[in-house]
Amino acid sequence: MPSTTMPPPARRLGRVIGSPIDALEWDDALSTLMEWGSRHESRSVFICNAHSVVTARQDHAFGAALARADMATPDGMPVAWLLRWQGFASQQRINGPDLMWRYCQRAEAEGQSLYLYGASEPTLRTLVDVLRRQFPRLGIAGWYSPPFRALSADEDREVVERINASGANVLFVGLGCPKQELWMDAHHGRIRAVMIGVGAAFDYHAGSVRRAPPWMQRHGLEWFYRLCAEPRRLWRRYLVTNSLFLFHAARQMLGRKD
Repeated sequence: MPSTTMPPPARRLGRVIGSPIDALEWDDALSTLMEWGSRHESRSVFICNAHSVVTARQDHAFGAALARADMATPDGMPVAWLLRWQGFASQQRINGPDLMWRYCQRAEAEGQSLYLYGASEPTLRTLVDVLRRQFPRLGIAGWYSPPFRALSADEDREVVERINASGANVLFVGLGCPKQELWMDAHHGRIRAVMIGVGAAFDYHAGSVRRAPPWMQRHGLEWFYRLCAEPRRLWRRYLVTNSLFLFHAARQMLGRKD
């Protein structure tokens, strides 16, 4: 079925502690993805929270990749709030798990297909089962669980050929930040699909990791829920990174320049 989406709107960008972040509504984001996907355009979409933009300040390669992204959505509520402060008053949080789910709804209706890259093989099998139950007419073109090591050039070439041969319109990448963003940037122009880095979305939708209650998501507390669930693994990411985000955000709001 051909896409019925309207042409993507003109891009509007804000700056969040130095990183370019798109100010856009849910419908605009989804329509843009559907339009790009219908033409099999090689695009990279970054889903950016406080950790992402702090990492962009500390890691030149990641910051450059973010600057080259075709779309960078405000994931964490603090990022969305800083866009609102810049004049984008209605800016919502556009996060990976919800973006993936909403795309599946649209893709099922419009005949687009997806490919899944990342996570473990058991998680992917469970995720595919969940998607097939929820969206029985959704095209799932394939999936791949990469090894916990760098792929050789031949292995990488084979993966790219497999994804392109599948005919997928969208490739969801679940490798975690910053690995997934650097992977998408390195494969821009090689993969004929819209690449979207969705972080832990595979685990959430497969049910292997519980997501924060909706009220915590709405109030910018999802990070706190995850920290309580996995304190040893995430304490530095959230406590240190969030503190750095608040410091740089305060400087930005006060008009200070680094």
